[in-house]
Amino acid sequence: MFDVYGLGNALVDMEYRIEDSFLQRHNIAKGHMTLVEEAHLDALVEDLAEYVPERMSGGSAANTIIAAQGFGAQTFYSCRLGPDETGDYFLADLGDAGVATNSNSNSETNPQNGIGKSGRCLVLVTPDAERSMNTFLGISSQLSVAEIDEEALARAHFYYVEGYLSSSPESMQAAVECRELAERSNVKTAVSLSDPSMVEFFRDEMQKILGNGVDHLFCNEEEALAWARTDRLDIAVRELKDIAADLNITLGSRGSLAISAHAERTAAGYPVDAVDTNGAGDIYAGACLYGWCADMAPEQAAAFGNFAAATLVQRYGARLKTVGDYQQVLAAFKRQT
Repeated sequence: MFDVYGLGNALVDMEYRIEDSFLQRHNIAKGHMTLVEEAHLDALVEDLAEYVPERMSGGSAANTIIAAQGFGAQTFYSCRLGPDETGDYFLADLGDAGVATNSNSNSETNPQNGIGKSGRCLVLVTPDAERSMNTFLGISSQLSVAEIDEEALARAHFYYVEGYLSSSPESMQAAVECRELAERSNVKTAVSLSDPSMVEFFRDEMQKILGNGVDHLFCNEEEALAWARTDRLDIAVRELKDIAADLNITLGSRGSLAISAHAERTAAGYPVDAVDTNGAGDIYAGACLYGWCADMAPEQAAAFGNFAAATLVQRYGARLKTVGDYQQVLAAFKRQT
């Protein structure tokens, strides 16, 4: 049995600490994710030659699954990689974290996949801790139903998918197929809206991923407002409650909302000096998923998500480095509750 079956992009993050002037010089949208071609990504990397990046396997859903695994859940992740050093690094990192994955994730081992380059994400962190991402999806954009492990999905408690998959027709269809399989197998579905740009530019595709509704929906305040096309959070909440039975909205240092049909609870935040907000929403979702599997009440799981995110943003990187790091966060949370 698996606690969480995840579906998402497989990217290797290259994180740089830069000044705002770099974003302005390259006309990069601050605080957002932008899809770019490989040549554009390489040009940015060349302009950053004097900087030394922090490298780590990632992708939004991968970060969440690794977090849930690190906290103690049993997880499976379906993804697509190329037969290259980047792909080998990602698979090794996933294995070190204890996450199971589909055997045909690497195109070299699956003749149906063809040949392509593994995805990379350039993460630019400014002094105010905002992260701006330039993503080359590579072969990850061709994630398809072929990479779904139906048996593993049917044996999971939760199916989790990132909204970023809405940007590719093949990936979007895989997300839809997984949701339908999950529904037939009585597996609870959880979706993250992922980024305001996904809501703005791929709304129709996102609606297909959501179908007639899901069990859980994760988003931050900006994504919630963008989805409802309003500047009032109460209006956004009413609209999103029509999509998901349970809703978690992160509010930064103010904490998060845990909302169900009959209750709306606020889990207090943990004000900290953030140096890098990259991955905060991902670890929050991973903590909540673990919490639900460990029979935490919704508000307790949200509080754990807040605590985990507050811990992460005080260091550089989109996720914690080792399973031991995640266990230390869980132990620290238990000591203060």
